[in-house]
Amino acid sequence: MRLRRKILAAGLASAAAIALYAFLSFFQIKLNQGGEKLVKSTALNVIKLPEPSYKSPVSIEEALLLRRSIREYEDEPLTLKQVSQLLWAAQGITLPAYGFRAAPSAGATYPLEVYVVVKKGGVKELDPGIYHYLPKGHKLELVKLGDYSADLMEAALSQEWVGDAAINLVINAIYERTTRRYGDRGRRYVHMEVGHVGQNVYLQCISLGLACVVIGAFYDEQVKRIIGGVGEPLYIIPVGVKIGGYKL
Repeated sequence: MRLRRKILAAGLASAAAIALYAFLSFFQIKLNQGGEKLVKSTALNVIKLPEPSYKSPVSIEEALLLRRSIREYEDEPLTLKQVSQLLWAAQGITLPAYGFRAAPSAGATYPLEVYVVVKKGGVKELDPGIYHYLPKGHKLELVKLGDYSADLMEAALSQEWVGDAAINLVINAIYERTTRRYGDRGRRYVHMEVGHVGQNVYLQCISLGLACVVIGAFYDEQVKRIIGGVGEPLYIIPVGVKIGGYKL
């Protein structure tokens, strides 16, 4: 009799779990360990970005001359086209036949993942939330909705430019993609690569009339909880409209 009750209880628990999973799947929502609502990845939550531009009136020499770390921004939103251009400069595919990207990578192992934290009113055509860049297809995948800029600022030792920026790029590393080929030396290569990406973002900002600064001072675990993505965070890059523009 007791055995039958245990079997019945186990069956009911399984049925409840299946029903809960079906409910969450129906609403395209899942819960992370902290109980936050994360948007399930579906075609409806993937945004095709505008095609990047391959020419601009700003020369590479001018961009190098004007490159600065800037921590104050206009209170203006970015456009989706500008976000598209920044992400292409960071990790966009430049040679589709081989999957080569805008920033060099040791052995083309590409260990970096780029996330975009959009504040309320930060991008004209985007809801506030956290998005994951998909280089293949040049798309954005919604991770979770909401304005997390204040949380990210707190995780970055309360550096106010993180909260002031229209968007923050968070660059995570999955070290195993590189270390499985190069061993422990691969960690060094990953750190070199994120530096390449940071410089690309700086120079692209100049071309777009934007401003940015790279940040390495933050609490890793807090950033990981906020982003809800994969990998270890290496950079936070606040980006906003440059006050007064650039002048040679």
